[in-house]
Amino acid sequence: MLKDFELTSYNYYSNRRDMEIISNIVDSLKKILEEDSKQEQPLFLKISDNLILNIARKVVQEKKQTFLIGITGESASGKTVFVDNTIKACIKDKNQGIYTVIRCDDYYKDTSKELREAGSYEALFKTGFSFDTPDVIDLNLMKNHLTALKEGLTIKSPRYNFVTCESDPDGDEKKPAKVILTEGLYVLNEDVRDIMDVKVYVFTPLEVIKERWYKRAAERGKTGEAADMQFADVNKTAQKYIRPAYQISDAVINGLVSQEYIQEITDKIFHTLKNIEF
Repeated sequence: MLKDFELTSYNYYSNRRDMEIISNIVDSLKKILEEDSKQEQPLFLKISDNLILNIARKVVQEKKQTFLIGITGESASGKTVFVDNTIKACIKDKNQGIYTVIRCDDYYKDTSKELREAGSYEALFKTGFSFDTPDVIDLNLMKNHLTALKEGLTIKSPRYNFVTCESDPDGDEKKPAKVILTEGLYVLNEDVRDIMDVKVYVFTPLEVIKERWYKRAAERGKTGEAADMQFADVNKTAQKYIRPAYQISDAVINGLVSQEYIQEITDKIFHTLKNIEF
């Protein structure tokens, strides 16, 4: 057993070493962000003052703790693209348990009965039904699953079919990991965001969102009047439920950058963090 003076000495040198590592990580991340800021289309549009330091401290001083990153933005802003390319940076590390992804879209409530009764998407929308408010997503279940993953438990997320509006509760098994990425329209909703370690907003100009959204809507069986009605609702509800998250986010990401550049920057970030057994 360490004597008091030995314990004090150990804590002193341990804390001093931690602070040196934290300082090195902060300097390395700042260099990456500085290089990024010089690009014609930088990935990071805004970073909160304390974000880099908080990340470095958590990685060094809470190595065994899960890191939960919530990523939101308007429909078709590029959230999924950002997450998928961040994953490609993660999987370059052969260690197991590096990441798990929870997608808000999987937690849509089953509305297949309502769609069948209405007969079509056009008819369903004319009843006033909206797919673009927090009420149509089981945020309580999603939050419970995220909390369970942070506590080291395995969960089974539901799986949602955007064509039939069916929700399969027996979806995909998700295991706890060092990094949990959760993305979707409402992951920074006021009822969910308190459990996030980092809050990210993906910003994309409306004209680009519109073009992407209509293309994806067609793939999900919505065209013509049905697509027009839903996009009008998407734009209206975004103003109320999604855009305010821009102000409370720790980082704002550019939804116009290429997939290759996302991988390049995220790979540099993970390489920096991996140097201290991340």
